[in-house]
Amino acid sequence: MVVDEARQRLGRFGVWIPPQSLLVTPVAVQRREFARIERLGYGSLWSGEPPSSSPGAGREALVQHGLMLAATERIVVGTGIANIGMRDPVAMHAGAATLAEAYPGRFILGLGGQTGDRPLAQLRDYLDAMDAAATRLLPEIRYPRVLAALGPKAHALAAERADGVHPFLQPVEHTARARTSLGDDKLLIPHQVVVLETDPAAARGRLRAMLGAGRQGMDSPYTRHYRRLGYGDEDLAGDRSDRLIDAILAWGDEKTAASRIRAHLDAGADHVLVHPLAADLPTMVDQLERLADPLPL
Repeated sequence: MVVDEARQRLGRFGVWIPPQSLLVTPVAVQRREFARIERLGYGSLWSGEPPSSSPGAGREALVQHGLMLAATERIVVGTGIANIGMRDPVAMHAGAATLAEAYPGRFILGLGGQTGDRPLAQLRDYLDAMDAAATRLLPEIRYPRVLAALGPKAHALAAERADGVHPFLQPVEHTARARTSLGDDKLLIPHQVVVLETDPAAARGRLRAMLGAGRQGMDSPYTRHYRRLGYGDEDLAGDRSDRLIDAILAWGDEKTAASRIRAHLDAGADHVLVHPLAADLPTMVDQLERLADPLPL
């Protein structure tokens, strides 16, 4: 039921905004730009939460997403993701259920951020504790729950214990694999980073700068997953190869970038989150406005 309702409300395209950008944006400006995103016709609005090892790098996720809900009227709001290392399972469920009750049908809880030697076991235990809390705390409130799942084992966990997945920074080929793994009855909501720039070196350089700032090492979960997709040392070392960059970045003019975004739908996505790389929130929304017609919304 929650999956069907979410699909109807989401539409085809939404927006993902970096938590670091929201941290430095005054709330008054956020409200104005969130309302502007809604007027453009995008169906959802998402942001993430920095890892627990980086306290102070972003606003508290559930409060931030409550602000998004309050600043808009119809748009769906999702956490992409709320970090399981930042709050205990009872607090996570209570916060999510409160937002879902206050804004019926408009909130999706995305979870991730597990670390250590047994990340999937850690996430399974966390979901167990959330479900136990839900039996006694706001048990009548339902909300979709999606996982930041990349590989087959994570997809299997999502198929068993969640309503879908929210993959981050993955190529279209991953979307096709994820749909096969999940089946048709789960939400598939990939993220797509975008640079509206026709110069190849400049466009690729924007993403390389973002990856460098995130310190994506050769043994990170993302690079290990890219290996599963067939990318080798020559693709993953240093600044990453043009081949890998072009697989995960939609760049070019508006028509070209929109075509890449739509390719995720053709590969089986329910809804695609557009992440424009820009210096500040108003400039991101300017780029979303440029993409509104060629997508179309």
